[in-house]
Amino acid sequence: MKSPYDVIIKPIITEKTMASTEEGKYTFVVAPDAEKPEIKAAAEKLFGVKVLSVNVANFDGKVKRLRNKPGKTAAYKKAVVTIATDSVEATYLGKGGKAVKTGTKNKTSIEEFGFGQ
Repeated sequence: MKSPYDVIIKPIITEKTMASTEEGKYTFVVAPDAEKPEIKAAAEKLFGVKVLSVNVANFDGKVKRLRNKPGKTAAYKKAVVTIATDSVEATYLGKGGKAVKTGTKNKTSIEEFGFGQ
């Protein structure tokens, strides 16, 4: 199995993707041969979040021209990772029948790349 750093290459930071972070959707460039379960596992391991869904799209390179010479931009694979944004606190009965709250172990946003609130 690949390292999580080999699966998720870099975040895509645009106005549209930053607006979707409020809904818990984060966009990344991923390895071209990465599959949804690999992307999900990599995001959960790297960022410590609970991933709800992964949507992927392949983009072919565009033909561009520079000084009358044709060229092609690189092809890439994009993944939109939806994370759980609600922090559910678990409660259980402790000694003496008192309710004890435990915090969630998963984060509700990704702050590593400037995402989050």
